[in-house]
Amino acid sequence: MKGKRMLKVLSHFTTTLLFIVLLVTLFSVIAMKASGGEASVFGYQLKTVLSGSMEPEIQTGSIVAIKNANGQVTFQKGDIITFRTNDDMIVTHRIAEVEDGQYVTKGDANDAADAEQVSQENVIGEYTGFTLPYAGYVMNFANSSEGGAILLVLPGVGLLLYSIITIWRALRKIDQSGQEAKTD
Repeated sequence: MKGKRMLKVLSHFTTTLLFIVLLVTLFSVIAMKASGGEASVFGYQLKTVLSGSMEPEIQTGSIVAIKNANGQVTFQKGDIITFRTNDDMIVTHRIAEVEDGQYVTKGDANDAADAEQVSQENVIGEYTGFTLPYAGYVMNFANSSEGGAILLVLPGVGLLLYSIITIWRALRKIDQSGQEAKTD
């Protein structure tokens, strides 16, 4: 009796977990697509680090949380900022110097400062210190059309297969109890 009750609890837990994973994945993919791939959680932008220029503090493939600059006028030497370059790339580097309202930035792992200085209007935000290693690879995959489709389809297929197995077991149980009733 305890074994059946435990299996029933495990069955409900699995169904609930698959359904939650499906809903979270669906929400995440739709939110990322709607915002043009710019994931945001509680007012913090999540950015994927694609190079090793800030290692060892920020590893390649990590997700970092960026607090929006919101018109903050100045940052100081040593602050880590995310900014848009003149080539429209997004970079996260440390401020090496402040010169005439412009920021000289440098990646921690780089030998020299960046060639271009960064103006305040190009600053997107400041690194908060929150890093999630390797999650950026998953976020980039989810942001691709193939990845988004796979991340939506897999939990759905898992839930569907689990439902089919549960229905099949229930029908088998009904069939067995019907055969037992005939023999009585």
